[in-house]
Amino acid sequence: MSIKKEIPNTLTLGNLLSGCFGIYFVMQGHVLWASYCIVISLIFDFLDGFLARLLHAYSELGKELDSLADMVSFGVLPTFMLFHLVEASCGTQCSVGLFGFYKPFIVFSLAIFSAYRLAKFNVDTRQSDQFIGVPTPANGIVIAALPLILEFQPEYSEYILNFKGLLIYSVIMSYLLVCELPLMAFKFKTWDWKSNQIKFIFLVFCVAGLIFLKFVALPLLVASYILLSGVLYILNTQKK
Repeated sequence: MSIKKEIPNTLTLGNLLSGCFGIYFVMQGHVLWASYCIVISLIFDFLDGFLARLLHAYSELGKELDSLADMVSFGVLPTFMLFHLVEASCGTQCSVGLFGFYKPFIVFSLAIFSAYRLAKFNVDTRQSDQFIGVPTPANGIVIAALPLILEFQPEYSEYILNFKGLLIYSVIMSYLLVCELPLMAFKFKTWDWKSNQIKFIFLVFCVAGLIFLKFVALPLLVASYILLSGVLYILNTQKK
């Protein structure tokens, strides 16, 4: 196999390695460092796809490897981070009421549905220029943002350390990962304004959100991305 085809695969393995480090940090109680690992994995995940398109270095091996790496970095790692945050926020409420101390384990649904979503992506031919269901990196972005908000914007802590909200999020996102909702894919085949104007406008919106709201913007931007995709889907359906 040519070295050119192995360049994207090497970056994919960097994504996987960063996810493994993130799991280690969660086990040590350093959830903030786990957030940094997700950010690094996101960078690797973007670069491997970008270089694969640039170098025309597509391969079935690379496709499978990418899903395996994403399962660790954006499936398992975020699940353990959310589990840690739920345990830290629920206190005695984790031992009483419905399900008792089993409540935090509800978040493991994210790992299960992430695996299903990634396997589905590999065999679903409809997802060449769009996503069907929320991509796993979007879930990774939301959960990576939570420790960053706690560390750098503590005034929002009460909204983050709400175990019921975290459990509800895990259930809703688990569904969104595998639902039949088409979502925009930021894969630029060309860079002209006419065919990419919605994507460009949304990217500008993202930059503005990050400048003014910092890390709090990340969950809001993911929610906006899902809502925008839903609106576009409805509008396109009505045109047909």
